[in-house]
Amino acid sequence: MHITDHLQPACIALRRPAASLPEAVRLMAGLLAQSGDVTDADAFAADVQKREALGATRIGGGLAIPHAKSKAVREVALAALTLDPPLGCTTPDGEPVRMMFLIAAPDGANDLHVQVLAELAKLLMDKALCAKLMQAQTPQAFYDLIAAQERRAPEPQAPAPSAAGGRLLAVTACPSGLAHTYLAAEALQKAARSRGLDLKVETNGAMGVEHPLTSEEIANADCILVAADRSVPMARFVGKRVLTVTTREAIRDAQGVLDRAAAGRTPVYRGGNALRTNDWRELGREAYRHLMAGISHMLPFVVAGGVMIAVALLLDQLGAPPVAGDTLNTLGRTAFVLVYPVLAAFIAHSIGDTPAFMPGLMGGYLAQLGVTAAPEASWVSSGFWGALVAGFTAGMLVRLLQWLCDTFLPQSLEQLRAGLLLPVFSLLGVGLLMVLIVNPPLGDFNTWLCTLLSAMNGGSRLALGAVLGLLMATDYGGPINKAAYVTGTVALVSEQYDIMASAMVGGMVPPIGVALACLLFENRFTAEERRTVPQNLLMGASFVTEGALPFALRDPLRVGPACMLGSGLAGFLTVFLRCGCPAPHGGLFLIAVIQNPLGFLLALLAGSLLTAALLGILKKPLQTS
Repeated sequence: MHITDHLQPACIALRRPAASLPEAVRLMAGLLAQSGDVTDADAFAADVQKREALGATRIGGGLAIPHAKSKAVREVALAALTLDPPLGCTTPDGEPVRMMFLIAAPDGANDLHVQVLAELAKLLMDKALCAKLMQAQTPQAFYDLIAAQERRAPEPQAPAPSAAGGRLLAVTACPSGLAHTYLAAEALQKAARSRGLDLKVETNGAMGVEHPLTSEEIANADCILVAADRSVPMARFVGKRVLTVTTREAIRDAQGVLDRAAAGRTPVYRGGNALRTNDWRELGREAYRHLMAGISHMLPFVVAGGVMIAVALLLDQLGAPPVAGDTLNTLGRTAFVLVYPVLAAFIAHSIGDTPAFMPGLMGGYLAQLGVTAAPEASWVSSGFWGALVAGFTAGMLVRLLQWLCDTFLPQSLEQLRAGLLLPVFSLLGVGLLMVLIVNPPLGDFNTWLCTLLSAMNGGSRLALGAVLGLLMATDYGGPINKAAYVTGTVALVSEQYDIMASAMVGGMVPPIGVALACLLFENRFTAEERRTVPQNLLMGASFVTEGALPFALRDPLRVGPACMLGSGLAGFLTVFLRCGCPAPHGGLFLIAVIQNPLGFLLALLAGSLLTAALLGILKKPLQTS
């Protein structure tokens, strides 16, 4: 299969200007429509934008490969475009987009377009070819350069072993399973060929697993290089040296990555995904990934349980039979009981894999109950922080026990490891830690905190609402936003509903505020930004803060402070107006159960208008040309 089988000179445009990525896509869609490969250029361009919303297809090096399946496409086809001046939207390495290829595929088609994408990604790894394509004077010359490159491409050959006798294997994967998966694979293979290294790459892409590593190959390998931005099956690599990098690292510095893999100093993989670095910044990122693994599994229990409780309150207000409200309230409260065990279990699982799940779950349950050596009547839940300690401790303890078994356990007793030794000693360690060391002080701390929140009145509680709202708009779904949100959900347990209301309204203001700014100050925003108004209004109403993220990324020094101040004002007003939200998620769809709904709407409107006004003041009118 060749790129030139699907690319015609008539579908190549050179040195064209474009004000935005959607405009460039529409230009190329028009070329495909003129060639007869696309029946409706506008419909296809809209489908490309929908695909782009799932994940940007700008791959680095000034290149972008947008693609989509569409009912408006007859057969798989390509269009190409070079941009002059370069397009302002940046690629992952910070370079503006200078060249684009658009891949069109029929809706419901097979994976031919993914094969085209993989081949195109490999072709564009040649920087010399990219430079020649940018300098091409005519579409035919552009086409001929690609055709000549494909004719020169050598047939794949098994690479020779390295001089040191070492054998390397690699695995690549990215969230979308498209460009970066194949770009990383091609970069590593190209670097390996230049050094005579023996390298086989397994790609976990949109076409499934290609070139899978066999058990025999893994057994004979000296090191496995995992270039992945998402999880891949790792249990097969236990006992082997494993180097883990991102696909971006593999693409940008394949030679350096191979140096690290071939040096023989990478750690032996023992299972799980433990904190495995001495770099403090990377250590923080590792810990955050484990924390998010727990929170992502915990949130459905919080959301579903909270909604059940909110609906139960609504039924009681409407005079429904008590059994209906009681049943839903029981379901919601039961879901809340599982929140901390699930959080701890999946943090532990992220670190120590399956053997760590049970002690993590039990540690979280002990945190939920607040079990101590004192009489049961004095137990107080150690809550969120206790569950965090339980999860991280369980994961790391299991990793330690696995190392001890690897080092000291006789081979004849190996079968006792998974069935007896790991579960018994991990539960014993986590249980004693929680009961004797963690739960007593954290239970006292939670008692003090609940008493403090209940006693806060006047200015101190207003300040808390303002700060919580401001933090919700700090990083648009990032760790600070998550921490503020968790504070609100924890307050639900002690029925501090105004705290949850201030967190929720703080997360709703940014997308609504930028949408209002686009409506009120049109000359400050591009046409592409103004087209996001309906979706941002809906996302804001649904309590999805991330709607404002694209605006903040493009102009952080203006959008960030405007959103934070607006959210801070909204959080302040919810407490001042005595609003309360008994559920952790739902936005305006929970308005029927929110305490003082008119006050909540007023706080939301005031914060959103402040954000919009500040954006109108801070952002300068766009220059028209």
